[in-house]
Amino acid sequence: MTTGSVSPRRADTRRNHERILTAAAESLARSDGVSFNAIAKKAEVGVGTVYRHFPTPEALILAVYRREVQHLVEVVPVLLEMHAPEDAFRAWTIDHLAHYMMTKRGLADALRAVAPSHGELPVNAYDTLVEAIATLLKANVQAGTVRADLDPETVLRGLGGLLYLDRNGDWKSHAAKLADLLWRGMRES
Repeated sequence: MTTGSVSPRRADTRRNHERILTAAAESLARSDGVSFNAIAKKAEVGVGTVYRHFPTPEALILAVYRREVQHLVEVVPVLLEMHAPEDAFRAWTIDHLAHYMMTKRGLADALRAVAPSHGELPVNAYDTLVEAIATLLKANVQAGTVRADLDPETVLRGLGGLLYLDRNGDWKSHAAKLADLLWRGMRES
């Protein structure tokens, strides 16, 4: 039985896997339910393909969770390479973390339903997010844009307001305002 792993041999298998995860993440952003039929239709694959990749809803939910959290870590070095540290922090906060927080609401309910049957979740999102923020803060400290005494956990708590964004409203503007407010408190005097 698989849990979302993909054979590296076939490019179409990898593409289908990614399309299924993308469709599932979008579905979980809107609700806490997983419909393999709806996900298959959205991913433009057969429902049997979804079941071959993820034999149970639990396996699919956990794979979406892992993917979302891993993305938040993997994008940090990319952003730091593309932008100045201050702009990388803002881009990560607004374009990546805000999106994750909005989609996590539906995913959180689904994860709570899965966790009791699978014990601890495979990835501790909190520690992973603290690690990503620590990397961004370190780059900004080195650039002289933020205070050196900042605690990544405190910054994450400050970003917790992103959970309250309305994905159907002007969420990007509100995320930018929160990032600006937090940034003013983080700046080097």
